[in-house]
Amino acid sequence: MVTDVTYLGPAAMFLSRVSRIYYTLSRSLSPVHGMAWTLLVLAATLLLPGKACAGHTGYIFVSHEQSNDIAVIDPQQDYRIIKWIRTSHRPRELRFRKDHQQILVACEEDDVIDVVDVATLQVADHIPTGPHPVMFALSQDEDFIYVPDKARSTIDKISVTDKLIEREIPTGADPEAIIAGSDGKTLYVTSAVNHMVHVVDLEAAAVTDNIQVGTHPARLLAPPGSHGLWVSNQLSGELSIVDRSTKLVSGTLDLHLPHAPPGRPTPVGMTTTHDGATVVVALGQANAVAFIDARTLEIEDYSRAGLFPWAVAFSADDRLLYVLNRSSDDLTIVDMLDHGAVRSVAVGPKPYALLVDE
Repeated sequence: MVTDVTYLGPAAMFLSRVSRIYYTLSRSLSPVHGMAWTLLVLAATLLLPGKACAGHTGYIFVSHEQSNDIAVIDPQQDYRIIKWIRTSHRPRELRFRKDHQQILVACEEDDVIDVVDVATLQVADHIPTGPHPVMFALSQDEDFIYVPDKARSTIDKISVTDKLIEREIPTGADPEAIIAGSDGKTLYVTSAVNHMVHVVDLEAAAVTDNIQVGTHPARLLAPPGSHGLWVSNQLSGELSIVDRSTKLVSGTLDLHLPHAPPGRPTPVGMTTTHDGATVVVALGQANAVAFIDARTLEIEDYSRAGLFPWAVAFSADDRLLYVLNRSSDDLTIVDMLDHGAVRSVAVGPKPYALLVDE
């Protein structure tokens, strides 16, 4: 379902405020000051787009694999869904390009990556992939997309410009989660069947190392300012921390703790504060999230969420944590001051991925 909704974006709200101030002061301003205010209002008007500001809007995007759409949520409008973006079938992972002008959406059943224009909040293009894309990574220059192909046990290197698969890189069985290394020369990809993280040398187009981790590695995270690669192991209820310089597991964090919330932890989505100091993990069946000190690897706190928290993301200022709950179809908003849940927002059935336009 695609719904066109009239709403106030950031520039529109700014213009509204400026106009109210101008109206109040205009009767007492001198001609020179009045002209200055007029120019300010004109500048704000020029910033106002027809639909939305392109990039860094503060919007929250949630993909829905059953209804084939993305909900656009505006925190400035009391977390109201302001738009439903129609996509190809079964949208899964969402990623911004660097300038936040576009969102890439892996659409599993149509074997494409949709390209969403953030300014118009519409799908503007499609990039064909191999069968059943779920997760993907971008090259540093954003010229290529790397997509795990479970059917062929490969990573497909796809040219964004030509929309062609340029190379297939063999991996272990059932490649799933993927992340690009900061050096631009390395990929890390999980094998859910072999319980490994494969290290891929992009220049050689080959796997150079196989790192044994926990059972069913589901997601990967590389906190800023760290050599660590965090792996959430969904079925063993633990995190593996891999030293990217040595390519060895440097630490394992068991999430089965006596003081943990009831329910078996099945960790999936992870995120980090912008300084890399705190890592948050969605605990799935435990219906909670864990807050972890990235330096000491100690669990600092837990926070209750909805049913089966699946994905997590921070607001731009790290003051709020957004938790996407896969089974209760809602978004839990957590205040980072006390780790308390402040509200829950319905987002629609079968949510999968969460993305915040910082």
